Amino acid sequence: MRALRILLIVVVVLGGLFVLADRLAVHFAEGEAADKLRTNENLASTPDVSIKGFPFLTQVAGGSLDDVEVGIKDYEAKTGNGGETLRIDDLKATMKDVEFSSDFGSATASTARGTASITYAELLKAAKSQPTDLGFGLTARVVSLADGGNGKIKVGVSAAGLPTVYVLSSVAVEGDTVRVHADSLPSIGGVRIGENRVRSVTDFQQKIDDLPGGIHLDTVAPAKNGVEITVKGSGVRLAG
Repeated sequence: MRALRILLIVVVVLGGLFVLADRLAVHFAEGEAADKLRTNENLASTPDVSIKGFPFLTQVAGGSLDDVEVGIKDYEAKTGNGGETLRIDDLKATMKDVEFSSDFGSATASTARGTASITYAELLKAAKSQPTDLGFGLTARVVSLADGGNGKIKVGVSAAGLPTVYVLSSVAVEGDTVRVHADSLPSIGGVRIGENRVRSVTDFQQKIDDLPGGIHLDTVAPAKNGVEITVKGSGVRLAG
């Protein structure tokens, strides 16, 4: 009995040491991955990286991690319009089946899915900031965006000297572009204006490319403070 008791104590101690070593190793790996991601994507701050699954050391031995979660608080995405960028908030992505090189210099996920948000103030940058000539002595521009309820965006259009009018618009993703399209056109100043001219004000688009690791836009939906987007990708690079 004494020998058995000693054996059990040894097993418990060794098990505890293994768990401790495993957690220390995963903490170190998360820090290294976060630093590499910050450098590769030229981020302003270090992202959050969380390696899921236990034990970590057996995953390392197999050369692949089951599940890695990445969080980037603020990401400046390129818009394809000169050097302009668009701030994307709270980008969170889950990477699956992450394979890495023997020297940990590169890591690539088989698939990735995530979520993020863009405030209405940021999306408003995509609308024409300068007034558009509608003819009949009228100029107009988009001055506000807000949640319109029922999956719509409320777009505020201002014409010089006239009250702001509002239109409900749909928002959708086409490739790497977010498009805002008025469901029906507003009457501006009681003047009959051609649809194309009015849509040159109410309808606009925002290209968003060069997202981290090669992920891309999937869906977009209006929310209280901005639009919520989902992203996805395959062969997504975490490092290297």
